[in-house]
Amino acid sequence: MNHTLQIALAQIAPVWLDKAKTMEKIIDYIDQAGCAGAELVVFGEALLPGYPFWLSLTGGAEFNSKVQKEIHAHYVRNAIQPEAGDLDAIRAKAREHQLAIYLGTIERAADRGGHSLYCSLIYINNLGFIQSVHRKLQPTYEERLTWSPGDGHGLRVHQLKAFTVGGLNCWENWMPLSRAALYGMGENLHIAVWPGALRNTEDLTRHIAKEGRSFSVSVSGLMRREDFPKNTPHLDLILEHAPPILANGGSCIAAPDGSWVVEPVVGREELIIGEIDFNRVLEERQNFDPVGHYSRPDVTKLTVNRERQRLVDF
Repeated sequence: MNHTLQIALAQIAPVWLDKAKTMEKIIDYIDQAGCAGAELVVFGEALLPGYPFWLSLTGGAEFNSKVQKEIHAHYVRNAIQPEAGDLDAIRAKAREHQLAIYLGTIERAADRGGHSLYCSLIYINNLGFIQSVHRKLQPTYEERLTWSPGDGHGLRVHQLKAFTVGGLNCWENWMPLSRAALYGMGENLHIAVWPGALRNTEDLTRHIAKEGRSFSVSVSGLMRREDFPKNTPHLDLILEHAPPILANGGSCIAAPDGSWVVEPVVGREELIIGEIDFNRVLEERQNFDPVGHYSRPDVTKLTVNRERQRLVDF
């Protein structure tokens, strides 16, 4: 059965900007995934501790605003540092259930001084070891007001049974060269994580599947007005302009021919389970392989810098 894989898509809302309580919720869903027989569980973009929804609701671009500074400081205090052991409980659950995890986080990067934030997709293997921390290369639009641009260090793939799995954050999945970097390393199971919007997942998930002749998995979060905790700084201002639903999910799985394994799930928290079969990858690569027989590296070739960017080298 090495050619089949059980995947759990954890489409959940965070306890917004509350690291400890969101961690408890994540651990609960890892337990559920393990009990369901999942071998990989995936959580949405920036889920731990949450997506910066306040920016578009409170005039996030206002320079030197005390409101923006106070919300940002709250965000930083609830970000995670893997080196400090913040993910140890999650790593222990991966070992306990012998399942791998892709987790969308906000990382307070120690190797960049520990004050700036990065949208980081973290892969933990089924032995509980952190195998990669991919910092989002290009924060999108208002995200740039709170997230820093990442680097290529985390553009990596991992072996999981017969599969070679890689992942990207949100609109990075629209970057053709970032996808090509993963394809070039043999990716045949692509993970795309999102804050949560059907408009993002319903087309691109199937496009990546057909382009890469790979399984394509999109996992989204949810966010509703009731998911803002009452102790959120400037909550009244945030809720003044917040719609009832800020993120509606859309998690799904597409097969290498673009057909749905799991159609997009919208509007509800759910642990979605799907099974995929590696043989379908081999079948679809027969007529198209984007980095093998249907490529021309003598004409076009990609160069990737995977150096971790730091201000100071000692």
